[in-house]
Amino acid sequence: MNPQNMNPLHENPSPFKIKISFQKVIEVLEQIADSDVDYRAAYAKGLLKEIEPFPELRDGIESYQQIEKHYNRIKYLLADLFPTALTHNEIKAVTVPFDNYIFNTTERLNKILTEAGDDFEIIIRDFDEHRFYVMNCSIILNYYYGCKIDFSSPIFYDIPNAEGIVKHYRILYNADFLEVFPTEKSVALTQEDINQLIDNYDDLYLWKEKFPPESWILKGFGIMTLYDNSVESAISNLKSNLLSNNEDSEFKKETIETIFRSIYKIADLRTGFTAFSSDGTRLKKADFEDEMHSFILTKDYEEECLNALGQCPLDTLVGEKKYFIISDVKEFLVTNPEEKELAEHLLAQNVQSCIFAPVVKDDRLLGIVELVSSEPKQLNSINANKLDLVMPFLVDTIDRYFSDMQNQIDAIIQKEYTAIHPSVYWKFREEASLHTTDKNTRDLPFKEIVFKEVYPLYGQIDIKGSSVARNESIEKDLTAQIELLLQLLRFISDNLKLPVIYQNIYELEDLEKQLKETLKADTESLIQSYVLNEIHPMLHHFETSNDKVREKIEAYFKSLDPKIMMVYDARKDFDQTLSLINKKMAFILDKKQEEAQSFFPHYYERFKTDGVEHNLYIGASIAPQLSFSPVYLSNLRLWQLQALCELENEYYHLRPSLPYDLDVTSLILVFSTPISIRFRMDEKRFDVDGTYNARYEVVKKRIDKSNIKGTNERITEKGKITIVYSQHQEEAEYRRYISLLQHKNKLGAIETFEVEDLQGVTGLKALRVEILYTQPEKSEKSYTYQDLLKELALKN
Repeated sequence: MNPQNMNPLHENPSPFKIKISFQKVIEVLEQIADSDVDYRAAYAKGLLKEIEPFPELRDGIESYQQIEKHYNRIKYLLADLFPTALTHNEIKAVTVPFDNYIFNTTERLNKILTEAGDDFEIIIRDFDEHRFYVMNCSIILNYYYGCKIDFSSPIFYDIPNAEGIVKHYRILYNADFLEVFPTEKSVALTQEDINQLIDNYDDLYLWKEKFPPESWILKGFGIMTLYDNSVESAISNLKSNLLSNNEDSEFKKETIETIFRSIYKIADLRTGFTAFSSDGTRLKKADFEDEMHSFILTKDYEEECLNALGQCPLDTLVGEKKYFIISDVKEFLVTNPEEKELAEHLLAQNVQSCIFAPVVKDDRLLGIVELVSSEPKQLNSINANKLDLVMPFLVDTIDRYFSDMQNQIDAIIQKEYTAIHPSVYWKFREEASLHTTDKNTRDLPFKEIVFKEVYPLYGQIDIKGSSVARNESIEKDLTAQIELLLQLLRFISDNLKLPVIYQNIYELEDLEKQLKETLKADTESLIQSYVLNEIHPMLHHFETSNDKVREKIEAYFKSLDPKIMMVYDARKDFDQTLSLINKKMAFILDKKQEEAQSFFPHYYERFKTDGVEHNLYIGASIAPQLSFSPVYLSNLRLWQLQALCELENEYYHLRPSLPYDLDVTSLILVFSTPISIRFRMDEKRFDVDGTYNARYEVVKKRIDKSNIKGTNERITEKGKITIVYSQHQEEAEYRRYISLLQHKNKLGAIETFEVEDLQGVTGLKALRVEILYTQPEKSEKSYTYQDLLKELALKN
């Protein structure tokens, strides 16, 4: 028999030069030969005579060819260590520690390796070059230097059997027949060197410096014994896989199934999972359904528990919270005809035996773990108990997954539906903690959250003429709707000759005439109500008429939007365009805002309307732990102007791809007087505080619809940013910012004008500056207030 695995010894660098020697065994044989036991002595003498011409067996073999040459002699030498009576029982071979080269294998190990296949290569699990080198060095430290380093951690071979089930064998080494010797290349170590090595496992360069490759001799041989540790190892792997923080490691179908197949020794075992709804009344497919397929639910995403399971499984899984086991689904169908639907559903998926295990955390049902096999009796009430070993890990992992999902949902709600921005969250947390930790303040009313002396910044990118565009889309759809109905009713009238149809044609023609003249506020709802409540019921009645009429009616209904049952093409294009613009602009602004927070923490909120508006508030009260300076306000104003330039450029490049062509305008409102903002508990948002501060809100709400004083021209215009201000120093400040961005080829020509008087507000002025659209860059650099100062210094 040839030796197993003829890969080179120590493919990776090693501190050892290997000499396979049987000197210690030979010395024992020599002692037996000199003993008085005739039959033992005679055997030993005969074997010693057989090996006498081959001194390399004592001095050390250094080539694979010599091992092959002496294979039978080695077998005889090791007969006492490898008894023939145990060769079909023990999993054993000769090797050196941590090496993948083995020989003199037992018959049971030969069988295991043969079943693994010709392509299988026996390799120690998770044993890289670094670990291999350090472990060999540790042998030297222990055996030669007398250190007491415990480097014995479990090591495994993962070997598939004939059915493809991966089995896990733990490796145990017997090193009684090994000796370690230094060579002229070896480095003599001091205690200081040893201490340094012990503290620097990760420094492979240091280990190689102290133990150069092949600077020591490892003489003798080791005995490797394997034992089947499949169940324990699989459970350990499952635990590591499930408890890992790496998202990619959780719920991977191939990994989970491989582990469960090792535990159950079932080659075709499949795994699945079905989740419970939050109220526990329905079953649904989990969010990770692509990885953990549901065998209980296949077609519907969600179903009532009773309908999906049947009464008996439901009582066991939900009522008793115990495993539900079917060892033979066909037999179960015969003996439990009332559960026919579930049984046939499983058989349709080639499930012949199965175990369903409820996942319960704190008496709350999270889901059902499913183990299924295509062979009857493979899964049964006896091996179902193996699940007890892994269910705690599954429960914790699934609970953690759903908790993480809930945290993500809460984060979205916090971001999209409330106004508690991270910059002011500390204030809310501070107030809330008083009502949870201090008994004396727990029942007191909540204080109002107020931030005083903050500077407001307001800006918007607005979709120009959105109302007109929306009306145009409505008119297009309603006109198309009426035309389709007129064509259909005229066809029906030619076939059925009913007076009521002529009446409907007349009324539709009148509606079409009114629609072309003017679109009133209630026109859309009037026509929609007429079509849905009068025309459509009549058409459904005529569907039972002749085939030609039925085909025309069916074609008409197929052309409608299935949700509203009306023509919804132009309006859909408009709504999608508006939504896409808002989403894109809001996303970019939010990302830019993350950058701006690094200047100085400030409150930020934005709203989606027909465009995107944003409010910024900066001041010492927002971040009292930091020192506030007016330079941070200037920096934020410059950032805001740059951000609108970038939003305009993004829209300019996005526009050609949109289904509806719309223009946008941009505006900034400058307000240099600090104000106070208060969190309104009723509306769950911040608002200005005080009568005087209300002036700012009045201007903010009305300014974008204002005209240039003495004209009918709006202050905002496409392709330009309008900056509204009231004080001369504000104009001077923004002209400096514009000068910088002109130098950077982001802005062009400026114009100045007065703004018409608003209710209670006069004296507003505006700058309107042209935007220079540029090609998008891979990394767009933002310029800070410090860049502006440098630019001005260069000019001076």
